[in-house]
Amino acid sequence: MENEAGALSRVAGLFSARGYNIESLSVAPTEDPTLSRMTLVTIGSDEVVEQVTKQLNKLIEVVKIIDLNEGDHIEREMMLVKVRATGADREEIKRLAEIFRGCIIDVTDKSYTIELTGTSSKLDAFLEAVERGAVLETVRTGASGIGRGEWILKV
Repeated sequence: MENEAGALSRVAGLFSARGYNIESLSVAPTEDPTLSRMTLVTIGSDEVVEQVTKQLNKLIEVVKIIDLNEGDHIEREMMLVKVRATGADREEIKRLAEIFRGCIIDVTDKSYTIELTGTSSKLDAFLEAVERGAVLETVRTGASGIGRGEWILKV
């Protein structure tokens, strides 16, 4: 989409006006500073996704739309999670972070803050593996994706 003020607002407005939910949204400038890449995750039937795509294509700021699910792609999300880590639990939390290839980025005498990157299901699995009540706070970026191999988004 064009990298200009109000473009994101118009996309979000399109979703809310039609009662569609945005599960996650990630937007940033591309290698071309006049364009931004938006990765948007929504849930719906094929008909709903087709309708959303048609409506998005009508927005003047939208340059091109692709459905990453239609080809091989890589998808990642980043999560920061603050967990209670005291006593014997400290070693268990550290072990879990290593198993999930997370990085402990902040340490206090009562908590760890862990950075994890992966698919949404991997991040969900980490949260399920941590003892209930140990999670103090989570922040997630939402999904970003790119085509595998030589497949690229060309405008």
